[in-house]
Amino acid sequence: MTRLSVEMLAADTVEPITSAGHAQLGIAVLAGIAVIVLLITKFKLHAFLALTLGSLALGAFAGAPLDKAITSFTAGLGSTVAGVGVLIALGAILGKLLADSGGADQIVDTILARSGGRSMPWTMVLIASVIGLPLFFEVGVVLLIPVVLMVAKRGNFSLMRIGIPALAGLSVMHGLVPPHPGPLVAIDAVKANLGVTLALGVLVAIPTVIIAGPLFARVAARWVDVQAPERMIPQRPSEDLEKRPGFGATLGTILLPVVLMLAKALVDIVVDDPESTVQRVFDVIGSPLIALLAAVLVGIFTLGRPAGFSKERISGLVEKGLAPIAGILLIVGAGGGFKQTLIDSGVGQMVLDISEDWSIPALLLAWLIAVVIRLATGSATVATVSAAGLVAPLAADMSTTHSALLVLAIGAGSLFFSHVNDAGFWLVKEYFGLNVGQTIKTWSIMETIISVVAGALVLLLSLVI
Repeated sequence: MTRLSVEMLAADTVEPITSAGHAQLGIAVLAGIAVIVLLITKFKLHAFLALTLGSLALGAFAGAPLDKAITSFTAGLGSTVAGVGVLIALGAILGKLLADSGGADQIVDTILARSGGRSMPWTMVLIASVIGLPLFFEVGVVLLIPVVLMVAKRGNFSLMRIGIPALAGLSVMHGLVPPHPGPLVAIDAVKANLGVTLALGVLVAIPTVIIAGPLFARVAARWVDVQAPERMIPQRPSEDLEKRPGFGATLGTILLPVVLMLAKALVDIVVDDPESTVQRVFDVIGSPLIALLAAVLVGIFTLGRPAGFSKERISGLVEKGLAPIAGILLIVGAGGGFKQTLIDSGVGQMVLDISEDWSIPALLLAWLIAVVIRLATGSATVATVSAAGLVAPLAADMSTTHSALLVLAIGAGSLFFSHVNDAGFWLVKEYFGLNVGQTIKTWSIMETIISVVAGALVLLLSLVI
């Protein structure tokens, strides 16, 4: 077994590895992932600790000096948090403002007031997709569940006819569209263009959410015909508020960062001159940091103030919005450390060599790797950051559009068949009052449809752009 040199661990690229090296690194990858899976599933260890220990195990099995493996892990953790940590924090603040000010409820109530019975599943997809842009999946579920249950009860709908479209909208946004943590980490790992990824992500998301949402909901409602459980209808956040922000102002605030980032991508394509003043201006205002920061600052005046929040309450609200994301930041950071350990150990180059030898399309390989890790760990975020680290070298010679599609392939694979080792599985089960079998027939199948349809659309797009 060949011991990795200090220079190989420190470098961004490594020398070609022999077949013996491939075997050793292959064992190291399997051992590292096995440690992560075992710690998360068997010992119920937090994903941050599992990823940290898995990274060290990977370095040890690869024959790397432990101190160099630690250096790789901490360097990857630091660069990942520096790259996406602030964005996750800003997204959390915006989501908290949206929820507590009643802005989310204002959007929901306005859209529902203009919807008829037959269009209700499509309305729920629209609501979930809009609300899901700035919110983490779990927060979106908690926020929308009261609406889903009330609509199903008042309209006498099957719960699945209303619930599946809402869950599909949230899940697709979570897996494919930045600024959610998973896509952001993958973009950072493969050095993809955020604006292009966002545009292509929305393009893939629209047909995906239609198929997995309203269309599949018809089938799911026949498989599992249940009514909304009365005991699970909680109080909505805005019921204690005397006033709420307006619909237009709320929607504009949510879409502001998306518009700015898409505008930057469009200007980059049309102008394509780094010296142009116009392009330089849009490069600044369309950067994720500035776009999300602008949305937060605008949200203070369009969401917080109209709800009657004082300066002190807004300050406290920002602090409360940051508190729940500590675990997410640590998981994402540790995932970045695991990614860097993979790269510095030469595993990325090994994947590159294997993909060339086996003639597997890079996008399909990325999707398959994310699927395997998702099934094993149950975490879409862990699957995304781990798969991104493994396939990052494949993006070196890719065009801007294909590196963006690589990110989407990873995101699609990370959503495949949620089951009993996924916290989201139990969240849906308990809120909707389902048993395990019913949850698999509805939620798990829906997630699989999203993964397969989005993956297929990514492959089709790669053939035409």
